[in-house]
Amino acid sequence: MLSEGFLLPSSTHLKINLKMKKILLIFSLLFFSISMNSQVLITLLLGDKLNTGKIEFGLEIGYNWSTISGFEADKYSSTFNIGFYFDFLLKNQWYLYTGTLVKAKLGVDHLTQNDLDFLQADVYAEAGDYSQQINTFLVPALVKYKFKNHFYLEAGPQFGLMYNSWVEYNSTVDGKDGRIKEYNKDMIHRLDAGLMAGFGFQALKGKGMQYGIKYYYGLVDAFKEKSGTKNSSFFVKVNIPIGANKKDEKIED
Repeated sequence: MLSEGFLLPSSTHLKINLKMKKILLIFSLLFFSISMNSQVLITLLLGDKLNTGKIEFGLEIGYNWSTISGFEADKYSSTFNIGFYFDFLLKNQWYLYTGTLVKAKLGVDHLTQNDLDFLQADVYAEAGDYSQQINTFLVPALVKYKFKNHFYLEAGPQFGLMYNSWVEYNSTVDGKDGRIKEYNKDMIHRLDAGLMAGFGFQALKGKGMQYGIKYYYGLVDAFKEKSGTKNSSFFVKVNIPIGANKKDEKIED
């Protein structure tokens, strides 16, 4: 049994608890990231097992153009994204569309000097371009209505989990490209939420790939110390069902 002389001070206990919480948070985010990326592989390998008459499962790939309100920057940041999706049949022609974009970014391009001052970012040279990049897992929960001509409308909330962010400097001088990243995820809220709406078309009489356009508008501030900083983004997407046609062939047989 320890005597009072061996007891740790309360401040030491507090420091240990804070360190343990940080370690647990890091491991939780790491596990979440690994599990999300593994879902893309599951989509490819087990798509025909997951598709049923009431569930469509597959890959979502696309491109998005995003910006953040409250900044002087005047150009959209664009990037490729990929993830997986579920289309759950609810009733008649109503569906629930969800999934996760596991490789996606939000952000804004052409940051001004005032933007860089707020972000406390280093300025390397007058020539070059600065942008804010935010790596985020995006999870929609949309109600979808499919018309009989195979066009559809969808709308609902979308949620985001930020796992990394940085100010990026890009330049080309004398034929040499340069890129510098200055990480600033402590300035940004980890959770994002907003509203999304879109429309599209599904080929092959409603059994093939889906082609769509979506718009997202965030309802919460992206930055902790700056109000009015809402994420928004345009998405173009292609949904590729995995194994759905095989499932239909089995049902017909």
